[in-house]
Amino acid sequence: MGRFVEGADRSQLTLLPECLEDWVGKDNAVHVMDVFVEALDLHGMGFERVIAKETGRPSYHPTIVLKLYICGYLNRVQSSRRLEGEACRNIEVMWLIGRLAPDHKTIADFRKDNGAAIRKVCAKFIALCRQMGLLQSPSVAIDGRKFKAVNNRDRNFTHAKMARRMAQIEERSADICVNSIAPIGRSHLRRSASRRR
Repeated sequence: MGRFVEGADRSQLTLLPECLEDWVGKDNAVHVMDVFVEALDLHGMGFERVIAKETGRPSYHPTIVLKLYICGYLNRVQSSRRLEGEACRNIEVMWLIGRLAPDHKTIADFRKDNGAAIRKVCAKFIALCRQMGLLQSPSVAIDGRKFKAVNNRDRNFTHAKMARRMAQIEERSADICVNSIAPIGRSHLRRSASRRR
């Protein structure tokens, strides 16, 4: 092929298997996710199935699926099916969850069953970031211009208004978590029945 850079032959065998640690840098964010989730008391936070049952098929430990969920959330991958795909193709995710590949149903059920506990984890993560100084309070700079002051009820905020607003935001985020899990309902069945006609 001349003087082009050539890739390795796909059918070439290697003597030793490659280590995932070599592909994930030491400054990668997945190391922080790993340490953060491992330090959590999942049973105390309300996660289900932390203690394995004696009978039945072995399940994934909640730390595995929580790591996958957090990594997907930080990378803007929220769909259970897309998270399933990331677990099989993204090297960082493979490193994070130990090359396990939970299916989309497992991920969706985890999100559905542990919604309140996941919100607690997110709140704890934000508190940790504030404690470490990673989140800064916003500052406003004015360059000496004159602005018209409008101080009506909709534009001023007291501590009580801020508390109510934070409660509204928390309710909306809970609704988003609940609505992101779209079970097959009667409306879906009606649509499929009307297509058959």
